[in-house]
Amino acid sequence: MPSISIISVDSPPHISPKGPEPTNTLLITQVPRDFFQPIIVEALRDFFSLYGEINQWAPLSCFSRIIVVYSNEDAAEQAKRNCDPLIIQPSYGSPTTLRVFRADKSPLMTRSPPSDDNFLRPPPVDKNFLISPPGSPPIGWEPIREHPPNTATLAEDLITALKKLQLRARHGGREVLLEPEEGVGVGVYVEDADESDSEDADEELDWDYGTLSPAQLRWKPAPTAMPPMPVTLW
Repeated sequence: MPSISIISVDSPPHISPKGPEPTNTLLITQVPRDFFQPIIVEALRDFFSLYGEINQWAPLSCFSRIIVVYSNEDAAEQAKRNCDPLIIQPSYGSPTTLRVFRADKSPLMTRSPPSDDNFLRPPPVDKNFLISPPGSPPIGWEPIREHPPNTATLAEDLITALKKLQLRARHGGREVLLEPEEGVGVGVYVEDADESDSEDADEELDWDYGTLSPAQLRWKPAPTAMPPMPVTLW
């Protein structure tokens, strides 16, 4: 791996009427893709750690930048003034210039092990199986043997009601589905309405075209009554 030299150039003091807001986060921009190697990234981290304790170090190769979060705002401000611009001089080839900018203030990450309050708690046991996919079963849970499928496809009361609706008797041309008990109640009868017209259908089969059909011969229109005539009295 070729050796590199990191040269910081002090930028002239920038005087503004209000001054920049204090921050603990810096952005190292214009970082080439070749610099995102473990050795170069570690060398940059060691260089920026000279200005103070680094709380977070996040190289982002897809954005060609590195996010640096210091534990102290004064350390971030000193690194900004001393490292913008930052010249990387390899052992051979042309130098590379990096820019360092201030970013919005970032919250600090604690170094202590995270507690359970920082994580999402599982739902209660009675609602644990309602989520998809379901969570882990509770402690002590054991699978039970399920019952076989229900052999009775219909309930007993429904089967009894259907049996009552079955054909009980046939009186003439109608079927008795439900007959009232002791003459009191509701009766259900089914009668074929086309059965009485079977003889008429046989007669209509002998009808010749151009003559009146038997149905027309049996039908007689009712005479229309004459409207009342005006009466003139003398």
